[in-house]
Amino acid sequence: MPFCISRKKTRRIRVGTVPVGDGAPISVQSMTNTKTDDVAGTIAQIHRLTQAGCEIVRVAVPDLAAAEAILQIKKAIAIPLIADIHFDYRLAIAAARGGADGLRFNPGNIGSDRNIRALVDCARDCRIPIRIGVNAGSLEKDILEKHGGVTAAGMVESALRHAALLRDLDFHEIKISIKASDVPRTLDAYRLLSQQTDLPLHVGVTEAGSLYSGIVKSALGIGSLLAEGIGDTLRVSLTRDPVEEVRVGYEILRALDIRHRGPEIISCPTCGRCEIPLFDIVDRVEKALLTRTTPVKVAIMGCVVNGPGEAREADIGIAGGCGVGILFKKGKVIKKFPEAQLVDVVLEAVDAFERQHAGQMGEPADN
Repeated sequence: MPFCISRKKTRRIRVGTVPVGDGAPISVQSMTNTKTDDVAGTIAQIHRLTQAGCEIVRVAVPDLAAAEAILQIKKAIAIPLIADIHFDYRLAIAAARGGADGLRFNPGNIGSDRNIRALVDCARDCRIPIRIGVNAGSLEKDILEKHGGVTAAGMVESALRHAALLRDLDFHEIKISIKASDVPRTLDAYRLLSQQTDLPLHVGVTEAGSLYSGIVKSALGIGSLLAEGIGDTLRVSLTRDPVEEVRVGYEILRALDIRHRGPEIISCPTCGRCEIPLFDIVDRVEKALLTRTTPVKVAIMGCVVNGPGEAREADIGIAGGCGVGILFKKGKVIKKFPEAQLVDVVLEAVDAFERQHAGQMGEPADN
């Protein structure tokens, strides 16, 4: 029986050209780690993120120089840009007037209701949405005292209190995130929040860590929520090149059969039966296909036990051994070839698949 996810019904907003909520595709976000006032460096990183599939990008706005840089950055990029604000609401106003497509503020440090009113008035004038971004590490003091520390219920109270404030100000273009650095508390918070609001939710595990721990936490946290139908847009947080965040985000969506972008590479973990340099082959193929967007399943297998069967299940597959490779397409053996040609044969087969797919879709192949 196919895996089926029933998504929670939420309101729809728009972040620039990207719809969020109410059944819109779950969008993949990231955040630059350049200094925002390094305009050239920030633009270059956003271009790399865009090429990797990032659909919404966030930049830090710690000072006026960063806020003023948004005007130049926006002119040079093709995806919506969100300004990330902490402590000083005036930076949000400057960023919005510079062309930001959305604002994110942290209830724990943005200050008084008067500050929020000024921020909301500006967002309304600029016709851009606001994300209420609750972090477990920066909850308001009264909530910490009430709940005896950082709890899922306290995080939800913070989010809903500020959502109510924005709605009382007749502002409704809102989404919420409610993140902790541990998976159980993140799950509890989002589940509780989802029961109490129809606002679109940005999901993620904050400060998830380095590559391995961050991927595991994000896959478990984000993946569990998405499997339950919770979440309208996501960001994977890694102490890494943010391009890796985008790749992991799409892999989570692919694993749940929610969205498919670019090649999916299936390869065996290797054992004593492996007769080809599989690590090297897979690495070379993966790097060569990083920027491809056409969904295609590619199997690269290293022995005769599971190799042929897995290769036959893929759009394109090779099974190698004893100095020889076999190419499969849609379950049919196409040809045998020398082991030294494995990478070239796979890439040529992907090129052909993309040309055929583009022809069927009436679009040029994206190579």
